[in-house]
Amino acid sequence: MDDKIVVEDLSFYYGDTPALVDINLKVQTNSVMALIGPSGCGKSTFLRCINRMNDIIPFTRVEGKINVDDEDIYDQKFDVTNLRRRVGMVFQKSNPFPKSIFENIAYGLRINGIKDKYSIERTVEESLKKTALWNEVKDRLNDSAMGLSGGQQQRLCIARTIAIQPDIILMDEPASALDPISTQKIEELIHNLKTQFTIVIVTHNMQQAARVSDYTAFFYMGKLIEVNKTDTIFTNPEKEMTENYITGKFG
Repeated sequence: MDDKIVVEDLSFYYGDTPALVDINLKVQTNSVMALIGPSGCGKSTFLRCINRMNDIIPFTRVEGKINVDDEDIYDQKFDVTNLRRRVGMVFQKSNPFPKSIFENIAYGLRINGIKDKYSIERTVEESLKKTALWNEVKDRLNDSAMGLSGGQQQRLCIARTIAIQPDIILMDEPASALDPISTQKIEELIHNLKTQFTIVIVTHNMQQAARVSDYTAFFYMGKLIEVNKTDTIFTNPEKEMTENYITGKFG
């Protein structure tokens, strides 16, 4: 399989304080990579490096490289707007726009230059079907998205993300605020979406990482301790620290 994302010697600083130190990592195309580790270990910071969302934080700097499809995204000539279209993001707290269900998805299409009414309607329907929402909302597309349940709102945000057809989807604890049934739906969705997208997910939930991911990376204190196939990480990790974290000795 091809490597979609290749991270080389990546370090990230808030002022003089390092948040990430010498990260080297590869994410294969059409796979799910889970990032695990205790709070404050750098998982979310690393995730936001992949779509350069950290750029908007003052007094930060990056060293090293992140290549997406063999292009260095931190190269000065690199088009960041295009990167954010190619790399979608789903946050911990669902954040639908205060618009109708239909407009939540159509809006992103329009700002990406799609004007054809039929094309927009078709993409909205396809995106809602892919996120298993269509049957739940097809009769109320003009209702406010704020009337949806938390789990439905999160799936709507995923539908909104995939509508503009990114290559990569970043998910920062997408199910941490949801009930078990909604969580299960999100996990099933991740499994289905990896046939079309490359997914990197931050999760605190060890069982969730084991269920949804092909590969798992364990971070601790800004360092990547170990990365491997998920089965290997959870059954036969190389590093004692990884085993201690997974078995709950710290965290």
